[in-house]
Amino acid sequence: MREIKVYCPKCRWVPRPSDLWMCVPTCRRLWHTFDTCGVCPRCGKNWEDTQCHACQQFSPHIDWYHESGGNAAEQSAAAGKEAVAPATGAG
Repeated sequence: MREIKVYCPKCRWVPRPSDLWMCVPTCRRLWHTFDTCGVCPRCGKNWEDTQCHACQQFSPHIDWYHESGGNAAEQSAAAGKEAVAPATGAG
């Protein structure tokens, strides 16, 4: 069985369960984006890109998911054109 690990594809920062992102400018909901694979639980917006709390760089959300022996990005495609950024003061 393959294990999925979540970390920034640029700096390898691993988000904690307490790290939050905000759906802006859409509905301003705070949530842990990896709990929902980048989909806002309030408005349903599917965020294509996610900003890292550590390096502040944006990467395709799907690129954050890493399988042992491969990258989940090669198996899935994300929808949408906007990026979800860390919530102010989180991190």
